[in-house]
This record gives sequence, C-alpha cells and structure tokens, in this order.
Amino acid sequence: MADWAVGLRFEDLPAAVVHEVKRRVLDSLGCAFGAWSEEPCRIARRVALRLSAEKGATLLGTTHRAPADWATFANGCLVRYLDYNDTYLSLEPAHPSDNIPPALATAEMTGAGGKELITAIALAYEVQCRLCDAVSIRARGWDHVTYGTFSSALAAAKIMRLSAEKTRHAVGIAGVASANLRQSRVGELSHWKGCAFAGAARQGVFSAMLAAEGMTGPAPIFEGANGFEKLVSGPLPLQGPFAPESETTKLDDPMILKTSIKCWPAEYHSQSAIEAALALRKEIGDVSQIATVVIESHDASVDIIGTGPERWRPGSRETADHSLPYITGVALVDGEVTIKQFDPARFTEPKLLEFLKSVTVARHDELSRKYPKEVGNIVTIKTKSGRTFQRRVDSALGHANNPMTDDQVAAKFHSQTDAVIGASRAAQLAAWVWKLDQQKSFDELMSLAEVK
Repeated sequence: MADWAVGLRFEDLPAAVVHEVKRRVLDSLGCAFGAWSEEPCRIARRVALRLSAEKGATLLGTTHRAPADWATFANGCLVRYLDYNDTYLSLEPAHPSDNIPPALATAEMTGAGGKELITAIALAYEVQCRLCDAVSIRARGWDHVTYGTFSSALAAAKIMRLSAEKTRHAVGIAGVASANLRQSRVGELSHWKGCAFAGAARQGVFSAMLAAEGMTGPAPIFEGANGFEKLVSGPLPLQGPFAPESETTKLDDPMILKTSIKCWPAEYHSQSAIEAALALRKEIGDVSQIATVVIESHDASVDIIGTGPERWRPGSRETADHSLPYITGVALVDGEVTIKQFDPARFTEPKLLEFLKSVTVARHDELSRKYPKEVGNIVTIKTKSGRTFQRRVDSALGHANNPMTDDQVAAKFHSQTDAVIGASRAAQLAAWVWKLDQQKSFDELMSLAEVK
C-alpha cells in the first residue's frame, strides 16, 4: 500500500477519474453546507474553534485555522452528517467521499495544490473501496469507518510527500487505533452515526503527521500476531494495485467510477425505494386511499435499515434516515424527501406514525442475488378500493449504473448551498471546483465558502 501510494502520480489518473473527483468535491461541499446548522456539526465546530494553528487548515464556513486533524473532524462531520454524500456498496458499505475532508485539510496545511488533492482523493477511494471488496467487517461487529482510517492516513501521507517507509509507519499507527465498533449503527442511533468517519479520519491525519516527524508505527499491522487480520477482518485478499504481483501504479480499474451519488438525504439502500414511492404517488393521486405498503428489498437493506421496532417509530434523526419504512412512507405521504422530512416534528407526527403501521418490509431473493451490482427495491401498494400499484427500481438515479449528469450534480449542490452562502458565491465556488486541477492553493475556496 505504501509503495503504491508513493508511486501514484497525477499523470497516472485517467481523465474520467480527474473529472469524477471534481464532481465528488462539489457534491461533498453541498452536503457540508446542507448540514451547517445541524447540532453535531455545531458541536464539532465549537470544539475545533478552541484550537488554532498557523499552519493548520480552515474550518469550512469560517476564517479560523485549526490543527489539520481537528479541521478534518469538524469538516468531516459536515460532509457526512446528513447521509447525503456518496456511497460504495460491496461486502462492506462505505461513503468514500468521507476521505475528502482529511485530504483537503492536509493539502491546505502543507500548501499543496489541486492536482495533489485530486491524486490523494483518488488514492483514498481506491484504498477504502478495495478494502470493502475484500472483507465485510460489519459481519464481525466492526464499523465500516474502520477501513477509512487506513485510506485517510494514506491520502494524508501522499499529500505530505512522505517516503514509503514513513507512509508505512503512518498506516501502522493508524491501524492500531482504527477499530470502530458497529454499535454506532445498531438500534436507536445517536449523533455519532454521522460523525464516526470524521473521528476515524482525524486519526488517519494525526497518524501521518506523527510519522512525518519520525514516529514509528507497529508492524506488520495487518498480518501480525495481534494485527488487523487476526482481530478484526480475517484474511484480506486484496486485488488490483495492492496485489503482491502488481507492478503498476496506473488505475486500470478505477474504484471511484464504481461509486454512487445520492439524490436524497437518506441511507443509500433506500434510494431506489424513494424513487419508486415518488413515482407511485403520482399514479395513485390520493394517498389517503393507501391501505397497505409492502417494500421488498435485498438482505443488506433489510438487515441495516429494515429491521427493529425503532424503524417504525424513530426517536432520532439518525434513526429516521436509516429507516426503510419511514423513508418510503414519508416519500409517499409528503411527495418529497428532503432535510425537512428528518425534522423531529415530522418523524414523530402521530398521523404519519399511524400510516407507518401499514408499511411492511420483506426480503426478496432476486434482489439479494443482484446486490451490490444493483441496489433495488420493489414497492407494492394496495388501496382501500382493492387496486394494486407496483414499481420496481433496480438502480436509482445517481447509481454507478445510472449516473447523474454534471448539471444534476451542480443542481444538488446549489439546492443546499445557495441558502447558506448566497447563489452568487455558490456559483463562484462551483466554478472554482470545476477547475480544481488548475488551482495552486485553497485560499479562494475557503474565502468563497465563508458563512457570513
């Protein structure tokens, strides 16, 4: 991993990867502005504002520079909290754009430019997504953000231009502190659900900072007697550029092109159910005539967001946006899924909770077999008059099989950003991102992003 990270060059990146990184940076900034006023993000910002660093990184939306690892945490909470940033689904699910805040903070701290940032982000996508392809650690009780400590450490080390030896030490330091319990996403969910990766990424950046100064890390971190494979993952059969026989640093099979952008601020397995529900609502017309709703889904969806009584009576925003029955039900009733649908006043509304009693979730063998290449849902509605309506969606808009256009990505960005920093500055910010590979510093980005 260290050898490959050190050898990867911007020139090794296909043009499609460079362009896709720009799309993900724009999408992530939009997600960050959308979460600007959310309580966990305000908490993280308050803590980070207490710390200053001349050679640090800017807290998005402010002019304050904090140590890069703390900027990583505060900015990472913003990008992730609404559950609106991108997704990769494999043996282990992930939100790989979570790696953008640590890469950005490190780039700003070191005075790197746009090309260096793009390279590090592409690298992080490769690392995290290929780890997700290797082993499901969720099945073993560990959270997916555990893999993110490695990807963020490698991205930070790349931007800091660490040697292969120091990069290996950064990975070792990050690895011994990387194991995050799956309890973050079990039962009634807390603020930490949307902040866990930011915490992991902070550790990744911190590890690289220590290694840069000469701190050594334990090895072998993966196959050691008490290493990651023994205690967390089991054997990691890594493919692609990490395979022992690989001799190339080029991205012949880029992972970022296999990831998906979200249309709605909800857990990814619900995206196709939302699309189906909104289409059915138009067909039915009068939703008061709905008698029953059946959501047929794949095993991962049922296990993660379709099981447990709290999914039908969510007690927190975090539980609501991880509830397949709630998300689908509110899409039918309200005709939209936006941040408003996850306000406590909405997800505790008695009439809506009564409607959710008519919603059931069932496993579907074919959808399970096709997962994760397709992430489908089938929604079937029966009306009080006995009519049946059904809609199946296998790949929602934004999925790697059905990608958004640049204009759609930009529209999503503006839908969250314009109200926070103004339409004019949002347009300037977007224009800056589309030229990311030409940028020499991030001063203009942070100036445009200030919330006044």
